[in-house]
Amino acid sequence: MINKDRLINTFLDLVRLDSPSGQEKPVADHLCALLRARGYDVHVDNAGTFFGGNSGNVIARVPATGPGDAMAFSAHMDCVTPCLGVEPVLTDGIIRSASNTVLGGDDKAGISAILEALFHLEENSIPHPELFLLFTVCEEAGMFGAKHMDFSRVKAREVVVLDSSGDVGTIIVRAPSKAGMTITFHGRSAHAGIEPEKGISAIQMAANAISRMKLLRIDEETVANLGRIEGGGQTNIVPDSVTLTGEARAQSNARLMAQIEHMRLCCVEAAQEAGGNFDFSHEISYPAMDVPADSKLLHRALHACNDLNLIAAVKGTGGGSDANIFSGQGLSCINLGIGMNRVHTTDEFIRVDDMVKAVQLTAALMQR
Repeated sequence: MINKDRLINTFLDLVRLDSPSGQEKPVADHLCALLRARGYDVHVDNAGTFFGGNSGNVIARVPATGPGDAMAFSAHMDCVTPCLGVEPVLTDGIIRSASNTVLGGDDKAGISAILEALFHLEENSIPHPELFLLFTVCEEAGMFGAKHMDFSRVKAREVVVLDSSGDVGTIIVRAPSKAGMTITFHGRSAHAGIEPEKGISAIQMAANAISRMKLLRIDEETVANLGRIEGGGQTNIVPDSVTLTGEARAQSNARLMAQIEHMRLCCVEAAQEAGGNFDFSHEISYPAMDVPADSKLLHRALHACNDLNLIAAVKGTGGGSDANIFSGQGLSCINLGIGMNRVHTTDEFIRVDDMVKAVQLTAALMQR
């Protein structure tokens, strides 16, 4: 039997701790104390030093009490803003924030489910393999904790991430790769009223390039967007510089690179026509995740859902998570829906019944 009261209290304690991205130390300290009190080997890595955070990832090792290969379970400690001074309220089986903040169920509901599942197994002497708990920092700001995790301490080859909205039973198996792009066009300034023909308009070049680009929904697996344009100055000066900032996402790394190259070639053509030039840079934010249909981890999750009378829904998503990073490290990974609703808004809520279901599913997976 899941200890529902303890689960609720664990969650309420966590959401009351302030933990915006890069400032997760109160949550990390709380988790370290809680896990060490139970005798687990707990380590905080130095991930935070890479991006100016005040904490690293919390990595806990739980010794095996039964057979099977090691497994890891992960959730992130940070929350999107506004997340300071969260005061949770439980009414009619639903937990919300009492004030104008997010609740923080994303992803403290995931942390709570992992903890309660483990405590349930251990207190009921239910055997499990060696387990690793990975509580990451700075997921919301770019998955920097997962990107800088000390993987030498993680002996598992399978990771279950608890960080998706949707009903318990939702299993995310596909997520896109994402790249950010910065494009700067360089023209030549001139007086726009006296001798405009001596100028090369960077804005005109940019407009020409944009008009050639396939943007927004490209196909079922690819999207791209230019979200900001900056440049120019006085209306009587032909603008000599303009910068575009955008992104592309695709369900495979190959499709992503093809879209980036398409956008670059559009810039080449526009610059050549105008006689100007441009700088084009891109950075991969995270790799794609694509779980194969024959994944053993996926099939165990499907069987666990069936055993618990949960409706399994295998899906893809348009956003990234730590699961993308773990997958990029060569680990077998899935991301579970845990019943979070209206995340990243002040209307966020979660049902206690869904929290219990998430614990039950997590505990089943911990048993392999």
